[in-house]
Amino acid sequence: MEAAPTGQSSAGQPTAGRSWQGIRALLVRLHFYAGVFVAPFLLVAALTGLAYTFAPQLDQLVYGDQLRVAQVGDQPRPLSEQIAAARAAHPEGTLSSVITPAEPEDTTRVVLSVPELGEKQRTVFVDPYTAKVRGELTTSWGSTPLTTWLGDLHKNLQLGETGRLYSEVAASWLWVLVAGGLVLWLGRSRGRRAKSARGVLLPDRTARGVRRTRGFHAATGVWLALGLLFLSATGLTWSQYSGERFGQLLDAAKGHAPKLDTLLPGAQPPAEEAGGEHAGHAGHGGHGGHAEPADPDPAAFDAALATARRTGLGGTVQLTPPADASSAWVVAQKDNVWPVHYDQVAVDIAKGEVTAHTHWADYPLLAKLTKLGVQGHMGVLFGIANQIVLAAVALGLILITFWGYRMWWQRRPTREDRSALLGKAPARGTWRRLPLPALVIGIPAVAALCWALPVLGCTLLAFLAVDVIVGLVRRGRTA
Repeated sequence: MEAAPTGQSSAGQPTAGRSWQGIRALLVRLHFYAGVFVAPFLLVAALTGLAYTFAPQLDQLVYGDQLRVAQVGDQPRPLSEQIAAARAAHPEGTLSSVITPAEPEDTTRVVLSVPELGEKQRTVFVDPYTAKVRGELTTSWGSTPLTTWLGDLHKNLQLGETGRLYSEVAASWLWVLVAGGLVLWLGRSRGRRAKSARGVLLPDRTARGVRRTRGFHAATGVWLALGLLFLSATGLTWSQYSGERFGQLLDAAKGHAPKLDTLLPGAQPPAEEAGGEHAGHAGHGGHGGHAEPADPDPAAFDAALATARRTGLGGTVQLTPPADASSAWVVAQKDNVWPVHYDQVAVDIAKGEVTAHTHWADYPLLAKLTKLGVQGHMGVLFGIANQIVLAAVALGLILITFWGYRMWWQRRPTREDRSALLGKAPARGTWRRLPLPALVIGIPAVAALCWALPVLGCTLLAFLAVDVIVGLVRRGRTA
């Protein structure tokens, strides 16, 4: 947020003709209004994201008894024993999958599909060394209740699909504010110009008033620019509307992760899946409106795990039984920390062999970037270092927002005959100063961008509508 450009008449309208300097004037006005109206969304996103950053530590604090073993043993018990213990304590629902421990001190997770929980699951935590049940939690796609609550708070403020609009507004405008702020800071035309890296990266501590605040606001933004742009881009990939556009891009570019073929050799797919995809490894083990299938033999989990280990599938894995007689078992790696491991195998336990295999190395580039971006956004890709960086970026965004509003307040008129609560907005009509080539190229580019980011387009149109109405009202008062 910077002061209005010079070269204006007493009525506040630009007097200069078209020039490339008009782009800066337009950026100043856009940065100001976007900052004023979008900053509250960014502030909420930063605060909720900061809370979510510490979810792993909070999980250990709240659910440590379930997530960790009492004492690390020498050799884990067979999965069949652990599953039998879990089912003895919790016979409800059907056995959906089993997740092996990620670390020696972690428990085994036996995931149950329980109809009354809907899309959520009941996860039973078993000590792998003693086969004793440590507890159970209602989980959502593997996340604990606390992590799920914090995630929903950050994503939709606990308001469901409607609440997702808030986070998409923040993600859609964040990159605009960052890019516009960088252009304004690097190309500022008055005051001390950025003739060195120090002038760009560090604020002028000798300045006072609004210039001092602007220095902290802009310099902090430069330091955090890459992190903020990353959060904006990755957040948009799974947003409600822009995420749909991104999915269309992946379809066109064939950028989706390869699907594992779970159909057993020589078997015929079920009638309802004929001609479609068979994804026995997805969801909650294929439960739906039909009668609940019986649990598979717990010993089959040991057989599937042994076969997968022989083919080189190491680390923590998720074992999912087949949805029907024509499908194979699925064993998928779940190592989200760099270097990641996401290989999957389909196992025919009757023959003790792997029937299909997908390798992380074979993922298309877009699929890899999407997957890694999501893990980085969630703070798990690089472990504690990832969390520290995200926390620093969130705190920095909070400070940038505070300094932005402080500048607005510092620029307020203080004379007795011209006092105001807040500073004056940059002059209207800046688009009239844009050179014709910028209009010819810019208008279609903005239209395409608003198609790709629908929430950005809708809110931009709302800003323009309000701006036109305010201008008409002021013109009527002047007349």
